[in-house]
Amino acid sequence: MEPPSQSKQVFATHRAPARWLARDPLLQNRNFMQFWTSSALTSFGSQISMLALPLTAVTLLGASPAQMGVMVALETIPFALFSLHAGVWIDRNRKLPILLASQILIGLILLTVPALAWYGRLSMGYLYCVAFTLGLSFVVTGTAAQVFLTQLVGRTHLIDALARFTGTDSAAKLVGPGVAGSLIHWLGAPFAIAFDAFAFFISYFLLRKIRTDETRPALRDDSTMWNEIKEGWQVVRESATLWSLAIGAALWQLLFQGYQALVMIFAARDLGLGAGQIGAAHMIGGIGALLAAVSAKRITRRLGMGPPILIGLGITALAWLVLAVIPGGKSHAFITLAGSLALLDFGITLYVIHYLSLRQAVTPDALLGRMTATMRFLSVAAAPLGALLAGQLGEHFGLRTALAACGIGCTVLFIALWSFSPVRAIRATHFHAPALQTQA
Repeated sequence: MEPPSQSKQVFATHRAPARWLARDPLLQNRNFMQFWTSSALTSFGSQISMLALPLTAVTLLGASPAQMGVMVALETIPFALFSLHAGVWIDRNRKLPILLASQILIGLILLTVPALAWYGRLSMGYLYCVAFTLGLSFVVTGTAAQVFLTQLVGRTHLIDALARFTGTDSAAKLVGPGVAGSLIHWLGAPFAIAFDAFAFFISYFLLRKIRTDETRPALRDDSTMWNEIKEGWQVVRESATLWSLAIGAALWQLLFQGYQALVMIFAARDLGLGAGQIGAAHMIGGIGALLAAVSAKRITRRLGMGPPILIGLGITALAWLVLAVIPGGKSHAFITLAGSLALLDFGITLYVIHYLSLRQAVTPDALLGRMTATMRFLSVAAAPLGALLAGQLGEHFGLRTALAACGIGCTVLFIALWSFSPVRAIRATHFHAPALQTQA
């Protein structure tokens, strides 16, 4: 047989991407693509607020470590107060309208910060209110988005879909912090937040283009708020897998919120880095998240769905310990901060992709909202204490000591879960969710 001509080779080369696209069911799903694009846009925008909100408190308002602890705590308190009720409400209603309303609400909340800064009326008290209101919005939005994604792609494609979402989030971490640092340098921290607000407004119009046959779930005759909350609790408590995931996530979130309360003030004051350098360090850190996202499927095939969850926790512990011993000197500080953030983002991304995939995969569709809300309640309810405690430790014993405590605590958690959690033994990558059992 003669070798193909050069023209045929060129034709085959150009057809290859088309065949690859045709084989990928997610890329052929128009609704998924709209949802994915919307998420990518808000991920990029959120990188601005992630830096700008705490830097507004630190540089413009002179916030102390204790005040930063309060602000981070107020953002997580709504998970303890409203998660369970939000889960029932989400299971009772269509998810897309909830997501649409949330984009407008979050955008408006963010716009108030630069508006008040412009008139010289911004205060720590108002930033506390913003943190609480944003936290409340994320309680509803995050739960609805996770359930809606599962409905859009099905359980078989869930890991692939989450890896794509996490991949764009990782790309946002690569580019966003650098852009955010430049915007904060040129405009000032509060005014850069306006760009994030507009990202949510554009996201609203993207989500409006999604066309689904989503119908409002039917309510049972015996349905009450507390009965449905109880069902969500039971599906978590009676599953050894979900219960172990909830305990691990609760303890890890306690430590993570402590880290969140300290990292910006540590980088700005103890390390002496400017907004641009902090943004660049987070941008380099995003490489770790991107590597975890693109390798998630390969890691799952090799290790299964359970072990990567625990390995991710162990990597975050190492990253926090490295962060606590960063040497002085701006050049050394920048390089070590960027390296520790890359390690941290790799661990968090590896953890999150497999954690979310596993808990969604083992839960009946009709209980996804309540399961997600119950898991978020259990994992985040105590998190504000972590932020408050870390703020007090940083205030009285120094920021390095408080960060080291986060790393040591996470190391102990990793060893305990690796030794006793049933999650370590889970190798399956696909599950058939059990049928929903309703009360007589």
